[in-house]
Amino acid sequence: MIYNVYKPAGWSSFDVVKKIRNITKEKKVGHGGTLDPFAEGVLIIGTGKDTKTLQQYTNTDKSYKAVLKLGELTDTLDKEGTITKIKPVPDLNAEEIATVLNSFRGLQTQIPPMYSAKKIKGKRLYLLARQNLEIPREPVSINIYSIRLIDFNNSEIKFSAIVSKGTYIRVLGQDIALKLGTVGHLISLIRTKVGDFNYKNSQSIQNFQEKWKLTTI
Repeated sequence: MIYNVYKPAGWSSFDVVKKIRNITKEKKVGHGGTLDPFAEGVLIIGTGKDTKTLQQYTNTDKSYKAVLKLGELTDTLDKEGTITKIKPVPDLNAEEIATVLNSFRGLQTQIPPMYSAKKIKGKRLYLLARQNLEIPREPVSINIYSIRLIDFNNSEIKFSAIVSKGTYIRVLGQDIALKLGTVGHLISLIRTKVGDFNYKNSQSIQNFQEKWKLTTI
């Protein structure tokens, strides 16, 4: 089966997989596209023979809402990291921010961050990063189909984006901050859509567990 599960912040994607495996007692359980532990939102879960179809969800377009905090850079590019750089935030207005956001639309390349689940030569990058190691990463082709300013307040920018597979919103946030003349990291990230699955018809882990109990009574 394929399930649209809402991953809570603080859980890794594999934490959700383990929980669904415990609930369903299925031996084969997987997910279609990693979400960072600090992030929340749509996580596609497959069980049994349907784990073979998960790649199609990994490869599909995804939508996000993010909050970017300007003035501070962290090693993970999100709020769970250690601050590595502080830089003043210039006076900005909505028009300037929207112009910078719009400049990121279209085909481009992006270098995957060290703190990511991407494998290089069989090793997860985040495991190497935790050893204070940094290795060269090849740029990946991505496409940002849409990016829009939702709101801004002092040093925080809230924006939405629709992107292709392989796009790291944390890296996008860092690049936006640099183009605005400062540094930054994400303090909130919500995946609102994966392909045709969106957060409105997703189910919490608690709801999933309750429904599963009803079907097995």
